Amino acid sequence: MTKQLRVTIETGPKGKKVAAVAPDWPGLSRGGKTEAEAVERLLAYVPRYAPVAKLAGLERAFPKKPVADVVERYTGPGSTDFWGISFGYSSIDQAVVPAKALERELTLLQACWAFFDQVRSRVSAELRLGPRGGGRDRDRIVRHIFANEQQWAAGLGVFTPDEAMLTAKGMKAHREAYCQGIRDYHAQGKRPGKMGKWPLRYMIRHTAFHTLDHAWEMEDRDLTGKQA
Repeated sequence: MTKQLRVTIETGPKGKKVAAVAPDWPGLSRGGKTEAEAVERLLAYVPRYAPVAKLAGLERAFPKKPVADVVERYTGPGSTDFWGISFGYSSIDQAVVPAKALERELTLLQACWAFFDQVRSRVSAELRLGPRGGGRDRDRIVRHIFANEQQWAAGLGVFTPDEAMLTAKGMKAHREAYCQGIRDYHAQGKRPGKMGKWPLRYMIRHTAFHTLDHAWEMEDRDLTGKQA
């Protein structure tokens, strides 16, 4: 049965690019030059998000062939126009979220991390050249993800040494601290202090998006089994 998928629409201040966001499924967001294009791309990525929902134990709740239900339109910052990525906050991002709902979103964030780990373990070290990342190989993409998360985590009072990010034990501890930091800020009714006062729901979905976007990039540029 077809189900509706809540979608928010973020348009850059000059209207050059638009980001469509599925606020109930952190990480599911795509951009385009128009609202219609952004929504079309978002829906096209629903099958690619399905493994994340499964890893989170939410496979049955995830709409497989949804119809977009646009629930809000708002203006993002200049970065939205430049990147076609959501950098603004909807009213959903800024609303007070119950602890149970926060845990659901953190579960999905952790599923995004697990999916990323699966992808990086199976794609080729060298990746196909192209518009997605140019010549950046798998390990450089991984380091890019880790470096950004270290920066964002600092806003939660979580400081992970570089060397810890390179071990399975250190990464597990980093991710647990990241989620606990979000819980702590939520309990205090505060926003993180080092990222321009990001709302916690935005922080979760932006982290999830960044993780998935690069996981999908690695899949798209993978050379495993494709070399002559």
